[in-house]
Amino acid sequence: MIKIIFFFLFLASLNTLSQSIPTPLQKSEYKKITSHAELSQFVKEVDEKYELIKSEVITKSVEGKELFAIYFSRDGFGKDESKIKVLIFAQQHGNEQSGKEGALLLINELLKTEYKYLFDKIDFVLIPQMNPDGSEKNQRRNGNSMDLNRNHLILTEPETIAMHKLFNKYLFEVTMDVHEYAPYGDTYKEYGYRHNDDEELGVNTNINIDEKIRTMQKKVYLPYIEKYFEDSNFSYFEYSPGGPPEIDYIRHSTFDINDGRQSLGIQNTFSFIQEGLNGKDVYVDNIKHRAEGQMTGMLGLLEFAYKNKDEIKNLVSEGRKNLIENTVSDKAAIQLDHFADGSKLELPMLSYYSNKDTIITVSDYRPIVKSIYDVLRPKGYLVPKGLKEIVDWADRHELIYYGYKNSDDDKIEQYYVSEIDSMDFERDIIVNPTVEVDQIKNDVCEADYIFIPVNQLRNNMIVIALEPKSELGLVTYKQFEDLLKKGEIFPILRVVN
Repeated sequence: MIKIIFFFLFLASLNTLSQSIPTPLQKSEYKKITSHAELSQFVKEVDEKYELIKSEVITKSVEGKELFAIYFSRDGFGKDESKIKVLIFAQQHGNEQSGKEGALLLINELLKTEYKYLFDKIDFVLIPQMNPDGSEKNQRRNGNSMDLNRNHLILTEPETIAMHKLFNKYLFEVTMDVHEYAPYGDTYKEYGYRHNDDEELGVNTNINIDEKIRTMQKKVYLPYIEKYFEDSNFSYFEYSPGGPPEIDYIRHSTFDINDGRQSLGIQNTFSFIQEGLNGKDVYVDNIKHRAEGQMTGMLGLLEFAYKNKDEIKNLVSEGRKNLIENTVSDKAAIQLDHFADGSKLELPMLSYYSNKDTIITVSDYRPIVKSIYDVLRPKGYLVPKGLKEIVDWADRHELIYYGYKNSDDDKIEQYYVSEIDSMDFERDIIVNPTVEVDQIKNDVCEADYIFIPVNQLRNNMIVIALEPKSELGLVTYKQFEDLLKKGEIFPILRVVN
């Protein structure tokens, strides 16, 4: 009797496999990276065959290639508000191929019977390829030579604009941005050791993001995903760029809000970055293992979201409610830095001398992010209508704004830029103006301004973007550098109570 049962289970598994559509990478026996044309065909085929899936073209790239979003939902996406909404997007950098390949493998994995349960609690969207132009050329940047993962604040590219429009439409509670890291640089080679983890994970690190969300990510999710990778035979470590050790400090990624993870995290989203190990010589090097590692991390995130649905939804809902009602801290951190806490980091690395894994003890380890310059959070900002570049920026982010009406309770502040200096920001040099704040009479011409209130979901982003001393703000980008002029008034005004 037992043999008969196993026989029928075996037949059922064969039937499932025979019905699946192999990805282009699988068809090539892992010898050829998936082209955009092959990706498009694969997406269309699975869309036609499976009821669980619906695909949508969310935009076209600079060079006219389609960006696909693939929706997984049992009841119609977003219709059941009790479900948790998850967004994963991959290959913002065109020369990081394994994220795209892992995403396509994930589609087939999720179509297996054993994963159907996930969609009892999850509505899921997958963007397998954010940068098709860069992918076809195996280059980092898009068709406008823009690094998409440095574009999420200024939001000038069709690819990033489309992703944020999708996010704004559904307000996903959980997101992941999938990348690759390449540890093969000359500096590390001279040092004698390099990173060698199959996968690395980074959490939200900007301290303006709700502390409860950041704590759950660090204390609950990272231990969970470490064990998940270990059980799946992939090596893992928390994302730890910088270094080499003792030559420069090691930290846990950036706190800048211009990348995929922090740009969504700053809206109190349970948001992550996943970094898989890049190929050493050519981009097909070890691609099967790399793609399967990336898929494993994405699947692990979905399983975690399923198991912790209610807690995550409650944390995100509470955090976003506080942003919208402006019941967050009176102060916003606009200049931050990485600091030591007295601990040392036991960093797994590969030795160039022995070609074996080893552990390096890092003394200059700075895991803590602290504010080095705060501003009092205003009621909102007055933007001259003549600053079309700022109005257009607000439109791209779909910010709430309207005509300003004077109120007796309002006080209006302006900044005078007395000096324009510079500062070190994660080993980049950026502007750091000296400003003096003055209160002006509440007699500005209403017709000349739009008013951007902070009591909306992008509360933190608005403050960080529009303050002239913000090391993460618009003034640090070439497109907006003319806003800062020594000896002149900063044109964007603050409205305070």
